[in-house]
Amino acid sequence: MTDERAREAAAILWSAWQEKRLLEGLPEHCRPRDLGEGYAVQRALGELAGATIGWKIAATSKAGQAHIRVDAPSAGRLFECFAHASGATLPARHLHMRAAEAEFAFRMGRDLPPRARPYERDEVMAAVGALHIAIEVPDSRFHDYVAAGAAQIVGDDSCAGYFVLGPEVATWKGDDLPGHTVALRKEGAVVATGIGSNVLGDPRLALTWLANELRQRERGLRAGEIVTTGTCIPPYTIGPGDALTADFGTYGTVSVAFEP
Repeated sequence: MTDERAREAAAILWSAWQEKRLLEGLPEHCRPRDLGEGYAVQRALGELAGATIGWKIAATSKAGQAHIRVDAPSAGRLFECFAHASGATLPARHLHMRAAEAEFAFRMGRDLPPRARPYERDEVMAAVGALHIAIEVPDSRFHDYVAAGAAQIVGDDSCAGYFVLGPEVATWKGDDLPGHTVALRKEGAVVATGIGSNVLGDPRLALTWLANELRQRERGLRAGEIVTTGTCIPPYTIGPGDALTADFGTYGTVSVAFEP
């Protein structure tokens, strides 16, 4: 895929994102045919969307993979213009996927630059500066995102949408993140539950996966970037007027509401 075609595909996606309209698919002449071309489109999309605050990892749970019918994770950019603090109220009526996900998010303390040798989990975790709790509200610009396929999904920023960053976890190193339970509440009632092991077996393994994906495809991970690692719970269907709280137990809560 040429840079010109990647930019054309990105412009189509960004226009659909801004205008809150859906696509049947990218035109054949600029449609990514594999993951490498998908990431080329995503990079071009990043040039249009503005500053990023980090990365998202999509489809790290069986439920998340089933939701978009893929069998492996993918990376996407977290755009600053769609990032919010806990307690935010967001538009909802235009959302196509209509899903909310409770996630662990790591803030990097130092760079993990590109290199030939894969990163090990311990050195990735040594580069982490903080752990946060978060809610992701993914979305797609494709009418049939299941049929779009992995390459177009990656080009569409791996179904990125809104991101809600919750508080930093005070003490977590050495904790059993795979065994940590999470509950999603709506008006006080539990509507979904999950556990850290739903995220590739361990959120730390998901972060390691991303570090190694970016060392090959991108410019690596950088200090200050946030990485949200994928949903601990099955994606929960949301609607206008909903108010949700992700309860991470001793780690605290993060909340989001949606406009009526």
